[in-house]
Amino acid sequence: MRRFISHKTINLISKTTTSIISSSPSPNSPSLSPNSPLTSLLRFFSTLHPSPDSMASDYSATPITMDNINPKVLKCEYAVRGEIVSIAQTLQQNLKDNPGSHPFDEILYCNIGNPQSLAQQPITFFREVLALCDHPSILDKSETQDLFSADAIERAFQILEQIPGRATGAYSHSQGIKGLRDTIASGMKARDGFPADPNDLFLTDGASPAVHMMMQLLIRSENDGILCPIPQYPLYSASIALHGGTLVPYYLDEQTGWGLEISELEHQLKTAKSKGIDVRALVVINPGNPTGQVLGEANQREIVEFCKKEGLVLLADEVYQENVYVPDKKFHSFKKISRSMGYGETDISLVSFQSVSKGFYGECGKRGGYMEVTGFSPEVREQIYKLASVNLCSNISGQILASLIMSPPKVGDESYESFSAEKEAILSSLARRAKTLEDALNSLEGVTCNRAEGAMYLFPCINLPDKAIKAAEEAKTAPDAFYAKHLLNATGIVVVPGSGFRQVPGTWHFRCTILPQEEKIPAIVSRLTKFHKKFMDEFRG
Repeated sequence: MRRFISHKTINLISKTTTSIISSSPSPNSPSLSPNSPLTSLLRFFSTLHPSPDSMASDYSATPITMDNINPKVLKCEYAVRGEIVSIAQTLQQNLKDNPGSHPFDEILYCNIGNPQSLAQQPITFFREVLALCDHPSILDKSETQDLFSADAIERAFQILEQIPGRATGAYSHSQGIKGLRDTIASGMKARDGFPADPNDLFLTDGASPAVHMMMQLLIRSENDGILCPIPQYPLYSASIALHGGTLVPYYLDEQTGWGLEISELEHQLKTAKSKGIDVRALVVINPGNPTGQVLGEANQREIVEFCKKEGLVLLADEVYQENVYVPDKKFHSFKKISRSMGYGETDISLVSFQSVSKGFYGECGKRGGYMEVTGFSPEVREQIYKLASVNLCSNISGQILASLIMSPPKVGDESYESFSAEKEAILSSLARRAKTLEDALNSLEGVTCNRAEGAMYLFPCINLPDKAIKAAEEAKTAPDAFYAKHLLNATGIVVVPGSGFRQVPGTWHFRCTILPQEEKIPAIVSRLTKFHKKFMDEFRG
């Protein structure tokens, strides 16, 4: 019989099977009990079209197995694109293949800081300059004057003069194009009031490769530790695991708006040393991810003093520096803070990270960013340069964007008014979205959410009923992941469980971005509110 069943038919049945199994149960769902006719039929057809899991044994003779791959890879986790997102993508395909198959009509991705995937428009000036640089032959055409702003044309000419061969498709210097580093250094001086050396800058494909580079430099063995905030952005736990080090946690104080207490740093450093861990560096994320707090200047001074006293490298993740939403807080770079305290090049080792993915620009896919490396000897700097050289160079579009975000249009430039309007529209909308979601979360039973001061996220705490925690244990999943899966299946809203960021033991959270289009925020609030009430009622008893 099997030979008469076409592969097309089998694939169709397989898709239907996946849709039925993946769909959340409802009163109208067909029975999937072990002895039901439908189950028997699906079991029969699965023998004709084996699932990937059932085919796993076919690879038993291959040389690479889960038992002999690098154990550091097995330890590495990255929840932002983890299981919940995989389920969401399956549901999205189900909706496409079978509209109306779920109690929602679209997936609302609130799991990752990816603005343009959620319909945020690119900044016009940035894209004009990129287009002109990538296709310089149009600079000499008369029509270009009508299609592009005069300052974008002028900037493209300037940038192309800095690129050897005027070729954006060629390799650059391993630290990045010198002229672009000059521009970034000038922008940093204007921001901080203290000079920046372009030779201290390493342009990278977003901030992530820069973080990996520093972990490679600092971590020699599992006896080397890196102090990281908890909750933390999973890039840090993942990169520390991949490079074979030990994450030394310090807990942010949720009760004080995710405050960073020096006493907590001192306690965790002492504890790590007692275990034989050589702590090499302190990671600070400001504005915070996933927590959204903005550090005060006095607190930053305390942090600098702590690193100076303990001989730690200060790794300053400052990729959200443009994202500050409250009038009583302001971003200050750690470079500015340390220099204002009188500490110079040889006094403190400081690495700051910036990215074109965040801010108001949201150019995630262009993969641009940089790190500024100060307080390292020339010999160590040579080793950092060697690490950068292994990857040849970062992509040129990202390098150009990194220079543009640090040197945007100025007063008097043709693009200044439109650029300023685009920037203000995005940041003010983000502030409104943050406040709306913050208020909505705080209105839910058992949920508390700190003020959204900056970055792109909220990190509410959920006081889950004992029955829900027990059900999660039976399902062999973390309680906040259990909640997030139920939320996804009921509403199509994708959030990341707090357990993916680590948290104080016994507490449960989730991270929710503020990035969906502003007109969709009311629908998110409505769906979330309705779901949460039903969930709490179901697991209350």
